[in-house]
Amino acid sequence: MVHKVIVETDIKQGKINKNIYGHFAEHLGRGIYEGIWVGEDSSIPNTRGIRNDVLDALKAIEIPVLRWPGGCFADEYHWKNGVGTREHRKRMVNTHWGGVTESNHFGTHEFLMLCELVGAEPYICGNVGSGTVQEMSEWIEYLTLNGESPMANWRAENGRYEPWQVTNFGVGNENWGCGGNMRPEYYADLYKQFQTYIRDYSGNKLYKIAGGASDDNFHWTDVLMREAAPHLDGLSLHYYTIPGEHWHAKGSATDFSEDEWNTTMEKALLIEELIEKHGTIMDKYDPEKRVGMIIDEWGTWFDVEPGSNPGFLYQQNTIRDALVAGASLNIFNSHCDRVQMANIAQTINVLQAMVLTEREKMILTPTYHVFNMFKVHQDADKLALHLETETIRHKEKSFRQISASASQAQDGRINISLCNLDHQRQAKLHLDFRGAQFSEVTGRILTAESKNAHNTFEEPENVHPEAFNDITNGDNGLELQLPAMSIVVLRLKET
Repeated sequence: MVHKVIVETDIKQGKINKNIYGHFAEHLGRGIYEGIWVGEDSSIPNTRGIRNDVLDALKAIEIPVLRWPGGCFADEYHWKNGVGTREHRKRMVNTHWGGVTESNHFGTHEFLMLCELVGAEPYICGNVGSGTVQEMSEWIEYLTLNGESPMANWRAENGRYEPWQVTNFGVGNENWGCGGNMRPEYYADLYKQFQTYIRDYSGNKLYKIAGGASDDNFHWTDVLMREAAPHLDGLSLHYYTIPGEHWHAKGSATDFSEDEWNTTMEKALLIEELIEKHGTIMDKYDPEKRVGMIIDEWGTWFDVEPGSNPGFLYQQNTIRDALVAGASLNIFNSHCDRVQMANIAQTINVLQAMVLTEREKMILTPTYHVFNMFKVHQDADKLALHLETETIRHKEKSFRQISASASQAQDGRINISLCNLDHQRQAKLHLDFRGAQFSEVTGRILTAESKNAHNTFEEPENVHPEAFNDITNGDNGLELQLPAMSIVVLRLKET
């Protein structure tokens, strides 16, 4: 079969919010300490305590927004313990992730410095589960008030005179589970109470995000929208791709079968159904789509690497992860009318990470390369796209072989991202453009020789992007040969 993609270059269907390409850094395992923060006295080259190799890597993929400090950690985090002179900060036990003792050396000032250095907007998640309304209210005052106040004065004493611009603020996290084991009705009332007291100071405008559902908990979405929609700007959704049959046997990140490959792809694509069904509920209460769907935790979740701390969630990252990332981002692009932010879990050394570190060494993962290739979609106009592709039969279900999305960037170039989810078969593809002709086509490809291929500290370039040249002019379009398990991004310049 010849797979067909038709792009209507003259039909724009909304803007792809750059924040769809967001990231998530929780106090978990070696994500913050060792991964991002090494301290000013470290032998690892750093900028005011943040390691330079990680900074350079994150700047290169143009991270638009970074979520912090959790996750489950957020609802046991008390921000006042993480400001002031570091040697005097109160230590804490990270009860969710390994029971380790936290120094609190990486706190509010350090996180916002990281965002400034990377060029990302901060997305801070506040403590509802074990915190107070006053604690959250004072955090916003500390962050954003320009003038005379107890918190603004304290901020100045701690070395920051000007307030920060902080737009994205989450009022709790997973409050149906680790954030308090609440009923949606109870959390909806708490959300309305807490958000009342996080105010807009000094021209800063908060985008308030409520803790939403996990997976197919449609009842949670219905209650939150029914009870609190006028008071929220965004509602979160969490979904992880887990090929194993249960949480205690999720499967290996690198040693997996053909069946596990197909199960992974099938479950990754399920996020589109969840977006549509949760979106339908949101439409009932918000037909104008004012409230954004914020998918602030997503990605693959496997068993930890052998020999690593089970509470640190450290896993390797293969071409399989890259395909999950590419297909998911294509889905988010396609639903940009409702999806306004997504934050892959997580940035460094945790779950589906961009970067892995080992003391002074650092490697980029296949997932990192997908984000680098796909960054051309940020703030671009989504173009209408029609896809004809085969399905891959797996047990009692099936999933499409090709995933695609298209956009037009502000520089006028057309971007097409394509994923071949089959790990065995290549795909012959005809790409047809309606409404434009092109004088220049360039492409990049990420693929591998084996389905388990990944980068290691000994061989950091096993999986990396290369120029894609298997493109020929055909009747009314382009002819491509997509290798098995490949991600291709094309950029086209109009005549």
